[in-house]
Amino acid sequence: MIEDLGELRTFDRIVHGGSLSAAARDLGVSLAVVSKRLSALERRLQVRLLNRSTRRVSLTDEGSLFHLHCRQVLQAVEAAEAALAQRQDLVAGVLRVTAPNGFGRRHVVPAVRRFQMAHPGVRVHLSLRDEIVDLVGEGIELALRYGTLDDSRLVARQLAPNRRVLCASPDYLQRRGMPRSIADLQQHDCIASGSPPVSHWRFGQGDAALALPLQASTLCDDGEAAHLMALQGAGIARKSIWDVAEDLQAGRLVEVLPDHALATSPLSAVHGSGKQLAPRVRVFLDHLLQHLRSTVAWRYANAD
Repeated sequence: MIEDLGELRTFDRIVHGGSLSAAARDLGVSLAVVSKRLSALERRLQVRLLNRSTRRVSLTDEGSLFHLHCRQVLQAVEAAEAALAQRQDLVAGVLRVTAPNGFGRRHVVPAVRRFQMAHPGVRVHLSLRDEIVDLVGEGIELALRYGTLDDSRLVARQLAPNRRVLCASPDYLQRRGMPRSIADLQQHDCIASGSPPVSHWRFGQGDAALALPLQASTLCDDGEAAHLMALQGAGIARKSIWDVAEDLQAGRLVEVLPDHALATSPLSAVHGSGKQLAPRVRVFLDHLLQHLRSTVAWRYANAD
């Protein structure tokens, strides 16, 4: 019989982090404590849950099955705690948030800092990744994402519009000239980004949409790297206005073909469905939205 939820939480954090040391950092305890809890759990269950190597761990078949049920138990406990905290209106606990890399660095990090100053009882675990994260599987309470929602287990709340723009440095445009039409882009150095890098840039919406095949001079799986390449004059990049608004305002980048709108992809807050949001999540969302409205990017994103 499992009597210690701490053992379950520790096991879940080991699986999430991929190692005992990552779980120790996540939980704020020593590596020895994590190892002791795992050993006690395996001894109680009389089964090996993890294969251990020097740096990483992997689930055994029994461990994979147990983790599936372990997450269900922990989610039920978290829901009960959230319901209680909602009743008490307590802004406390661990807030797990994920966001795209560039957006997270520019907008979420400063918002988190101010939020924690106002609510010191909240610990924030922030994961900045451009790929789509499995919120349910990784126990993340809130994701900030561009685009539409594909997972029926989740709920999305649109936070802000997100214009995508083509941009290049003044140096590049002085050397190569300003494109005057979409077709002109085929004669320019274009920077394709994404994982994998996109093969088309899409303009317009619906029946009027146009997809331009890219013969990119540079392929990059990291959006921040593509941004830096554009700043350094390597070519034309497609970026979210939330990433480049300050560069456009300062003149470090120039918008290319501003009269040809790219396909839009709104910024949304995503969380699990059927769950009462903990006060820390609700309050953080309100705080983040207030922060976004104060930025240069908000004005650019809402420009006609």
